[in-house]
Amino acid sequence: MKYYSTNKQAPTVDLQEAVVKGLAGDKGLYMPESIQLLPDAFFENMADESFPDINFAVANAFFGEDVDTETLRTIVDETLNFATPVVKVSDAIYALELFHGPTLAFKDVGARFMARLLNYFVRKQGLDKVNVLVATSGDTGSAVANGFLGVEGIQVYVLYPKGKVSAIQECQFTTLGQNITALEIDGTFDDCQALVKSAFMDKELNEKMKLTSANSINVARFLPQAIYYFHAYAQLRKQGVKNDIVFCVPSGNFGNITAGLVAQRMGLPVKRFIAANNKNDIFLQYLLTGYYNPKPSVQTLANAMDVGDPSNFARILDLYNHNHEAITQNISGFSCDDASIRETVKACYEATGYLLDPHGACGYLALLEKLQPNETGVFLETAHPAKFKDTMEAIIKKGVEIPERLQAFMKGEKQSIQLSKDFFAFKNFLTANK
Repeated sequence: MKYYSTNKQAPTVDLQEAVVKGLAGDKGLYMPESIQLLPDAFFENMADESFPDINFAVANAFFGEDVDTETLRTIVDETLNFATPVVKVSDAIYALELFHGPTLAFKDVGARFMARLLNYFVRKQGLDKVNVLVATSGDTGSAVANGFLGVEGIQVYVLYPKGKVSAIQECQFTTLGQNITALEIDGTFDDCQALVKSAFMDKELNEKMKLTSANSINVARFLPQAIYYFHAYAQLRKQGVKNDIVFCVPSGNFGNITAGLVAQRMGLPVKRFIAANNKNDIFLQYLLTGYYNPKPSVQTLANAMDVGDPSNFARILDLYNHNHEAITQNISGFSCDDASIRETVKACYEATGYLLDPHGACGYLALLEKLQPNETGVFLETAHPAKFKDTMEAIIKKGVEIPERLQAFMKGEKQSIQLSKDFFAFKNFLTANK
C-alpha cells in the first residue's frame, strides 16, 4: 500500500519508508491511500471471534500488503495480547479500559507494535541504527520507552516537559537505561513536539542520523489503535448492544480518535464520536467556529491531554477533505476544567465505586452531558488511576493501591539529561551522541 502526505507536496511512499521516516518531507503526516472496508459478515460474527483473530484481521487490512503473513501474525500476537475490557459504569455508559498493558496506558499497543514493525524494516534495510525521537506529555514516553526497550538497532530519545508529568509517569521512562535516553526539556509539551518536528526538517541533522518518530504522527503508532474500537464493539455485541454506539475519546494529540475514525471508515458501526478536551480546547473551538487557532498549552490534571497544537488535526482534516460541516456531523466536542474533573471523579466513585483517572473523567462527563436517548456511550479510560495517585487520593479521600508493575518502576534510579527548548542545543546534543 502507498502512503501520501497530508500536505500533498511530497511523493507517495511504501509502508517501510513511511514508518522509518515518520514525517513526510513536506512536513505532512502520512496517510494510507486507501482504507479497506471490511465485509458485513465480519461485524455480524464479531461476537464469536477471538481477539487474536480480530486483531490480525484489522492489522492485515493496513499492513498485509507490505509485511509477510507469518511476520505480521507474530507481531500482532506479541504486541496485542492483553485485555481491553468493556466495563459498565452507569446507565448506558461503558468504560473501555485501555490500561492493561505493560505501562498501564492505552499507548502500549501502538508503541509495542511499532517497535516490532520498525525493527523488521531496520533489519530488512540492513541499517545499523535508527534514532527514535518522541515527545511526551505523560503516557507516550513511558509506553514508547518500554515498548522499544532492548529492541536491537533502535535508540530512543524521550523529550518531556520538566515538572509537567506525574512522578510515576516520569519513573517509567527515566529509570530504564539501555537504549532509552530521557531528555528533560525546560518548557511545555508543545516545545518538546516542536523540537522533534524541527529535527525531522533539519537537512544537516538527517544527513548525519537516521531519525524517525514514535509519536502518533507515525502511521505505525496510530493505526494499530483502531483495534481498540473493534474490541469494544465485539464485547458490546456479546451484551446485545450493536446500534447507536457513541465513542467518547479523551483527546490530546488526537491520534487515538483518528484511529477510531479510521475504524469507522473500515465499516465499524459507530454512530458518532465525541472528542473530550481539558482546558486545552483548541479542537472544540474549531468545531464551534470553523477556525483552527493553536495556542500554548496550559497545565491541567489530565496532563496527557495538555496539547495546544494537536498534530493529528491534519489527519482529521484530510479524512474529511477539509470540510468543517462534514467533521461536525460526525464529531462533537467537549471541554472541562480541573474543578469539573475533580467533581466527576468524586461523584462517579461515590455513586458507582468506579475510579476514573483524570483523562477518563473528561470522557465520562462528556457522555453524561451529551449522550442522547437510545444511545450507548463508550468512553476510553486511557490510564490506570494509580498513575495519578496523589491527585486521586486527594479527591476520593482514600488510598489508591499502586500495582506491582508501577512499584517496580518507582524503585529505579532517575537518569535524565536536562536541556533548554532551544533547537540548536538539542541538535548539538544529538550529533554529539549519534
